[in-house]
Amino acid sequence: MRRLRGTRLAAAALALGLGLTACGGSSDSGGAGGGSTGAGAGAQLKVGLAYDIGGRGDQSFNDSAARGIDRAKQEFGLDIKELEAGAGESEAVKEDRLRQLAEGGYTTVIAVGYAYATSLAKVAPDFADVKFALVDSEDATGDNITNIVFAEEQGSFLVGVAAALKSTTNKVGFIGGVNTPLIQKFEVGFTAGVKQVKPDAEVQAKYLTEPPDFTGFNDPAKGETAANGMFDAGVDVVYAAAGGSGNGVFKAAKAKGKLGVGVDSDQYNLPALAEVKDVILTSMIKKVDVGVYDFITAAKDGEVAKGAKVYDLAQGGVDYATSGGKVDDIKTQLDDFKKQIVDGTIKVPAQK
Repeated sequence: MRRLRGTRLAAAALALGLGLTACGGSSDSGGAGGGSTGAGAGAQLKVGLAYDIGGRGDQSFNDSAARGIDRAKQEFGLDIKELEAGAGESEAVKEDRLRQLAEGGYTTVIAVGYAYATSLAKVAPDFADVKFALVDSEDATGDNITNIVFAEEQGSFLVGVAAALKSTTNKVGFIGGVNTPLIQKFEVGFTAGVKQVKPDAEVQAKYLTEPPDFTGFNDPAKGETAANGMFDAGVDVVYAAAGGSGNGVFKAAKAKGKLGVGVDSDQYNLPALAEVKDVILTSMIKKVDVGVYDFITAAKDGEVAKGAKVYDLAQGGVDYATSGGKVDDIKTQLDDFKKQIVDGTIKVPAQK
């Protein structure tokens, strides 16, 4: 394992400290005084989690990852350190965050989000004894990197079918947080689902920000403004693949008497969204928690494999939510499409 020289380490710590101050800091679980349970302290697996922008509490993508590590901690007893990204931070800060975890003895490190691909590609070769996982990207590869990826287009197809069947105006909308190839998979799958059942339906699409500005994943005000524009133009159901910005979409739907579609988590059941849950038609569930839990389990058992592990409908990695009962009357249709995707009868596009 490579050690940083004193001056570089100090500079890295300063840069990382500034980044964490801007985004709300970090949390530690376990360790010398952390109170983790399970196997003896000497046997505890040390797991570091680097969240994407929005961190734990975004009610979406990051929270799904958090559920995975919480489950693993409860079952195995872990020494955990969690750090989160800040708005507008540089690649150097991301790199230093990963280095801090690896230098701190965290032998299992999970980078939550494709934004870490470049920094992880630089860091991983310097820590051959550390097992890294990168969620949502195959752009960083190596002998000690596992890529946890999902068939978002498949789950998005199903909620697209639901949105089309529930729309009374024949106009539905898609709001993406940041215009990247990954989020475009959500849009493409959603549009394919809409057109499957209503070929003449109109799908309006908007992205809140363009790379390298990733604040579109944590700006509810922008989400609300974009959704209001769509609702005013006749759209009556909006799918938000925008992280924390989706909260603003639900707020707009509530005010306008329209419907929203959630993402990543079953957002109807999240306590923080209780005031708007009655407008959540369904959610495209992306089980980042399962991917994180599986990776930690493999690390504990010494069975981590490099390369991509794909979670699709057949694997149970994506799905649609039924909470709230708003899709109960179309569940048979949704499940039939689900079966056709799994058996290959329907091939859902993933690119424009």
